[in-house]
Amino acid sequence: MTATYTVKGMTCGHCVSSVQEEVGAVPGVTGVRVDLATGMVVVEGDAADDHAAITAAVEEAGYQVVDRS
Repeated sequence: MTATYTVKGMTCGHCVSSVQEEVGAVPGVTGVRVDLATGMVVVEGDAADDHAAITAAVEEAGYQVVDRS
């Protein structure tokens, strides 16, 4: 399963690493790809569609989910 989220506030490589680390730590997530230029975060795995868990992980990293597709 794959889900795409739009994350607001990322401005550098450190931001990307933080989001990848926090989202990647969600049980059931097997992959995280972040495009800094667009703010798109592609999440893979059984938990990819768990909006609450992914949003909480992004917020833990210090950023905000503004959309999910």
